[in-house]
Amino acid sequence: MSVSLRKKRLPMFKQEARKALEDTQLRHNLGKATHTIRTKRDKVVAEVPDWEQLREAARQIKDQVNRHLDTYLLQFEEAVTKSGGRVHWACNAQEANAIIADLIQMHDVQEVVKIKSMVTDEIGLNDALAIVGIQAHETDLAEMIVQLAHDNPSHIVVPAIHKNRAQIEELFRANLHDVDKAKLSDDPTMLAMAAREHLRNIFLRAKVAISGVNFGVAETGSIGIVESEGNGRMCLTLPDVLISVMGIEKLVPTWQDLEVFLQLLPRSATGERMNPYTSFWTGVQEGDGPQEFHVVLLDNGRTQVLADPVGRQALHCIRCGACLNVCPVYERVGGHAYSSVYPGPIGAILTPQLLGIENASSLPYASTLCGACYEACPVKINIPEVLLHLRGQVVRSEQQSMIRRDTNPENLAMQAALYIFEDPQRLAWAQRLARFGQLPFAHHGVISQLPGPLAGWSSARNLQSIPKQSFREWWRLHAKEQEKTNGATES
Repeated sequence: MSVSLRKKRLPMFKQEARKALEDTQLRHNLGKATHTIRTKRDKVVAEVPDWEQLREAARQIKDQVNRHLDTYLLQFEEAVTKSGGRVHWACNAQEANAIIADLIQMHDVQEVVKIKSMVTDEIGLNDALAIVGIQAHETDLAEMIVQLAHDNPSHIVVPAIHKNRAQIEELFRANLHDVDKAKLSDDPTMLAMAAREHLRNIFLRAKVAISGVNFGVAETGSIGIVESEGNGRMCLTLPDVLISVMGIEKLVPTWQDLEVFLQLLPRSATGERMNPYTSFWTGVQEGDGPQEFHVVLLDNGRTQVLADPVGRQALHCIRCGACLNVCPVYERVGGHAYSSVYPGPIGAILTPQLLGIENASSLPYASTLCGACYEACPVKINIPEVLLHLRGQVVRSEQQSMIRRDTNPENLAMQAALYIFEDPQRLAWAQRLARFGQLPFAHHGVISQLPGPLAGWSSARNLQSIPKQSFREWWRLHAKEQEKTNGATES
């Protein structure tokens, strides 16, 4: 199961992935869903002649935001305040949850409605509110399914991608007590109507709504979300109070910059030319929508990511999920194997940086480095580059740990290799010893089976036997022959 991003060590990806691979239904659901989304995306992307130029423009805008984030955040705060909103700064998840809980309790309510938001999953908001007696109702259909199942999202855009229609029908029959179950079936339309019936009364009585943020515009203080169902629009218009939780990296400098991202995001996320519901709001307008508006600006490790010149490009992410849909690893193991709110390739580079590499050291290795994620990313995050960068950090972190250095066989082997390779004489002696040591295993110039723990390596590949003569030996021999030849010529 995935967990919120708190400062604790995550389970190892290899073990979690092995469990997921045993679930044949999960693999079937994921394969069908990701293939469908990929096909739709490829079709609508092919319609845009300047797609690569849009990707580059988005990358440059995000890079500009990263380099001047402090300035844009202050500009955004000033604009929100001028328009009647209020900005709250949260250093970490605990601060953000406390701010939100206090705001809700000020209005003496025990329930809130929520728009789909990964950042609130990141801080564990629902659990934090439950502790103080506040129930959070997820109104996005997939998020509602996950909540009813006491499960966690497994995809950035399609949180319930790991469940099929039959499983959802069974879940609704067991948990939705305010709908006509005689009309329930595994037909998608009937399932959507049942969810609508269940949510209608919740929407009508809600006094407080909570949203995430897709884009915040620094120059105007505007906030925007994009969605496909209309539940977000209900949350943005009916309640009296709206609280929006925004990661500090979600800014764009100007309103015009949205022209770029609103072409890239829907095509990359769901294979649509535009999102069915694109909503922007600026402050408070009397008689129109919520009359009290709060923005919680969340750091929660983002400034730590920003300090890394290579890793900071992970903050460019617009949460489209395109990298998940093309990743051969994600397609086979799903999101829960990553044990994080952010699964797939983007999670493999973002989570270790937010948590600290020591707490998620296995995630940078959850990749084949095939590069498909980089090609699909609408903001050109070079995920393979960051993965290799983080793997280097993992290695250095383990080398600095005396316990790991003394007990990890791989580190012991690397230390031995370092000792041998740093001295030419030691390398020469090691090569001579290896020629004799390989004799029981080398046949016809190939080592096909290594002994002991090394057998796992040779079971899938052959190793060329060590040659009778090293390059250095060959060089010395030919140098001597050349000297003799030159000497004879001069004579």
